[in-house]
Amino acid sequence: MADLAGFNPNSISNPNNNIFGLPFTEDDAKLVILPVPWEVTVSYDTGSARAPEHIIKESLKVELHDEDVKDGWRNGFYIRPPDKKILMKSDYLRKEAELYINYIAEGEHSEDNKFMTKTLKEVNAGSVFLNQWVYEQTKDLLEKGKLVCILGGDHSTPLGFLRSIAEKHGDFGILQIDAHCDLRNTYTNFKYSHASIMYNALEEIPQIKKLVQVGVRDFCEEELSYLQANPNRISVYTDNKVNKRLLEGEIWKTITDEIIAQLPDRVYISFDIDGLDPKLCPNTGSPVQGGLEISQAFYLLKQIVFSGRKLVGFDISEIGISRNGWDENVGARVLFKLCNLLVLANS
Repeated sequence: MADLAGFNPNSISNPNNNIFGLPFTEDDAKLVILPVPWEVTVSYDTGSARAPEHIIKESLKVELHDEDVKDGWRNGFYIRPPDKKILMKSDYLRKEAELYINYIAEGEHSEDNKFMTKTLKEVNAGSVFLNQWVYEQTKDLLEKGKLVCILGGDHSTPLGFLRSIAEKHGDFGILQIDAHCDLRNTYTNFKYSHASIMYNALEEIPQIKKLVQVGVRDFCEEELSYLQANPNRISVYTDNKVNKRLLEGEIWKTITDEIIAQLPDRVYISFDIDGLDPKLCPNTGSPVQGGLEISQAFYLLKQIVFSGRKLVGFDISEIGISRNGWDENVGARVLFKLCNLLVLANS
């Protein structure tokens, strides 16, 4: 256990310490954050692959007092250094993916072009590699008794983690905060696209018994058909329908109670930052007007824990890179809140 005798939580953060300025090693920490610097299949703006290193810097501005979880940080939070080999592979495959996306965006057929056919296979193979890498990293940490979370990167990054969670905990549900459903079979022919994470999770991991989506406001007919075909396994609270209820007099607590009632005893949280209002994440890859306020999101997350449900892990993805550090600052604060709630739910 780390010796905190010489650590002052009220002082300015020491940049030589770990995330949030905390003096923990991986061995000391109860919770380990695995950064996954990967954004190969993103559709629009890039930057999320480098978000973890920026968030580490911005996390030094976060005060350690949490009104909802007293001294949660004393359990120990630790983030591994972003893996440079994963980042380099992401950078290379991202360039390949961009060539492919631009080609088919012109109405061309990739199967008629040997180079593009090879590029597509290479990108899909890279995603398979990434899924296995995340699985192995998180499985090892879980076997060591650590609480684990993923810091993306794009939203494709947690699939391997969801596999290791299923092996460790058995059946569980997912609470997804997101502007998008991410239920496409494939997107631009990339099987493990960021736009397909929940489709792949549901199709490949039978232990996921329930998916509840909140904040959704941008989805396609294919996704709607999938939702309608799986009414017992997926519930979606679109931004439009939630706001209608609020405008007509319902309170947020009523809606959150309804959301939480659909979740099983074990819950995983998948937090795509674009589920928030874009004023909080203007540089995310696919911003959409509308979305949750931070107070609404935090209230929902807290109520899940206070309901007695056990959090088994979480991921945060799609945080953009900004000139003034705003996106990363918000991302760091979401990360801190979720870290505190994860240790609270497992105390």
